[in-house]
Amino acid sequence: MAGALDRPATLSPDGQTGTAEPAAPIEAASAGGVPSTRVPSIASPVSGARRPRTTLGPIMRKEFLQIVRDRRTLGMLLVMPVVQLLLFGYAVSTTVSHIPTVVNDQARDVASRELIAAAVNTTYFDVIDYVDSPAAARRAVDSGRAKVAFVVGQDFARALATGGSAQIQVLIDGSDPNIAQTALFAADALNRVRAAESQARLLQRAGAAATSRAAGASGLPVEFRPQVLYNPGMASANFMIPGLIGLIMQMLTLMLTAFAIVRERERGTLEQLIVSPIKRWELLLGKIMPYVLIAFWNVGVALVIGRLVFGVAVNGSLALLLLLSVLFLLGSLGVGLFISTISHTQAQALQTAMFIMLPSFILSGFFFPREAMPAPMFYLGYFIPLTYFLRILRGIILKGVGLEHLWVEVVPLAIFSLGIFLLSVSRFRKTLE
Repeated sequence: MAGALDRPATLSPDGQTGTAEPAAPIEAASAGGVPSTRVPSIASPVSGARRPRTTLGPIMRKEFLQIVRDRRTLGMLLVMPVVQLLLFGYAVSTTVSHIPTVVNDQARDVASRELIAAAVNTTYFDVIDYVDSPAAARRAVDSGRAKVAFVVGQDFARALATGGSAQIQVLIDGSDPNIAQTALFAADALNRVRAAESQARLLQRAGAAATSRAAGASGLPVEFRPQVLYNPGMASANFMIPGLIGLIMQMLTLMLTAFAIVRERERGTLEQLIVSPIKRWELLLGKIMPYVLIAFWNVGVALVIGRLVFGVAVNGSLALLLLLSVLFLLGSLGVGLFISTISHTQAQALQTAMFIMLPSFILSGFFFPREAMPAPMFYLGYFIPLTYFLRILRGIILKGVGLEHLWVEVVPLAIFSLGIFLLSVSRFRKTLE
């Protein structure tokens, strides 16, 4: 009787009360969360039971929800391919045309005006100004305002009338080999076309008697004398080394500064900085100064390697180069701090940094000539600080010019750098959020 009371009472299949069978404790244990003996039989391939449903669908749904909820990542995934397609397909071109050109026309006669008009009609040259002296034409090329300068002598028409060779000096900015080669090709083609037109007019006027004279004439009626400045050999290294210096400086300071703040937030060590007695400017300066020193170290290494390996020497003031580099670094640091204020993870910071670096690489003139870009992309490049800094680098390193020629690039670079740095500092708060 006592043994029967020790076992729990159950209902028999016919509804009567009885003692529990031996399998009842196993079923009760299974109901309590312990796997029952039926689990192996269900999963066993030997039994005819159905396999459990796959979990691939719920996992995919969970991942899609995470992507949709992360608005910044979703925006990058959708916008970045479109931006890349537009930049590479619409802005990238190696066919140079509409080269900025200044003219010093000392003759100021019909023949010289026809020649300049013929140069403009080739679409390779765009006359942006007429200057009053060869020195002014050289200054325009030195400052980067013009890439080509035509200098027409006073006796141009007289030389053509007497059957001699009228000479025109062509000053070409060789700091960009692609533009320089295009200008040389266009000037030579223009010279030959003008020679053919001149001989055709001579044959029409004098008839067959002039044929022998035209055939035996030596030289061309208009002789272009090109002079490639700053990079006579048009070596690509002279163009790339200064550009790489600017790109390295921007990449290091922008990305590393953005990661520095975000990494502190991810690891939770920003709390220790919050409770510390330091001020906000001390925190910012302490975070960014190591990366500034690293950037300058890399600049020095690039200059040394460029001089020893590629023969690219600094023709201008090294002190001015370093001073203006500080100005550019200020803007890059500001962009990095701004990225850190809108990013919560290092992945978001990397995505934002790459989104900013891509237009800088393409539209600044680092590799692709800006003169070959369509007008919208060309003017969009003026909103990129690397555009101005590359002109400063190439002006100091290759041309050896000073601040009197570079102030046009320094002023907008200073406005942008100071503006973005102050904006980033104002957005930065010594808080977790």
